[in-house]
Amino acid sequence: MAAENSSVTEFILAGLTDQPGLQIPLFLLFLGFYVVTVVGNLGLIMLIGLNSRLHTPMYFFLFNLSLIDFCYSTTITPKMLMSFVSKKNSILHAGCLTQLFFFCFFVISESLVLSAMAYDRYVAICKPLVYTVTMSPKVCLLLLLGVYVMGFSGAMAHTGSIASLIFCADNLINHFLCDIPPLLELACNSSSVHELVVFIDVTTVIGMVIVTISISYALILSSILRIHSTEGRSKAFSTCSSHIILVFLFFGSGAFVYLKPPSVLPLDQGKVSSLFYTIVVPMLNPLIYSLRNKDVKAALRKTLGKINFLRKE
Repeated sequence: MAAENSSVTEFILAGLTDQPGLQIPLFLLFLGFYVVTVVGNLGLIMLIGLNSRLHTPMYFFLFNLSLIDFCYSTTITPKMLMSFVSKKNSILHAGCLTQLFFFCFFVISESLVLSAMAYDRYVAICKPLVYTVTMSPKVCLLLLLGVYVMGFSGAMAHTGSIASLIFCADNLINHFLCDIPPLLELACNSSSVHELVVFIDVTTVIGMVIVTISISYALILSSILRIHSTEGRSKAFSTCSSHIILVFLFFGSGAFVYLKPPSVLPLDQGKVSSLFYTIVVPMLNPLIYSLRNKDVKAALRKTLGKINFLRKE
């Protein structure tokens, strides 16, 4: 259903490119990305759920990160794939707002989960004696509840802001999803206030998360440097390295898109940057955590061993 103050009932998603020769190769490429994302994240979810050794705060948050990434990718990628094989990749006004809501919800939730994971690593390395008390199941659940409440509130604020805009004639969204910058560009009423709201909200959320992660890892680094054992330092670094890689990929690409005005970053370049935090990061999360984590690899070998044993019987 279209908004009452808008004459546009549907939008057309331009997709990633309009060059015919690239449509099928890109479709196959991103279909492959999506399959890896789905298999990787669902596999990690099942692996954590089935192995009691992984029922710890760290993997509790990783479980939710994988769940968010799976839902996040499913919100965006299938519609993007349609743009490569459809002549007219349309989406209803209400459908566009729905996609925008879930996109914002999962982006904000993922950033906050990454922040919670940084705090978990800080407590584990800097205060190991009180770790089980500080990161008790109740505390973890409260942190996760806060993550989803803030994600929902932020998504509602952004979606409500976009829903109040008037779209008069042009309905071609120069993007592969219903994102905030291309929708603001289409609005026929003034969007300067909305742009300011987006900038303040994104700056606040990213700022809060970056400060939390930076302080956590500054304290972690200080604690690691005081460890005399080389093996102890290596183990401490290995538990944090995967998380640091994901933080840089996710926040680096996101900040590059949302913290620069359109005059500095054209939408065509913004689409390419958006690929990192919408398509690439959800695919890399399970790969990085499975390939760089000894506990996950051990749990995977144990699970595969059980499956082979049952087959032989």
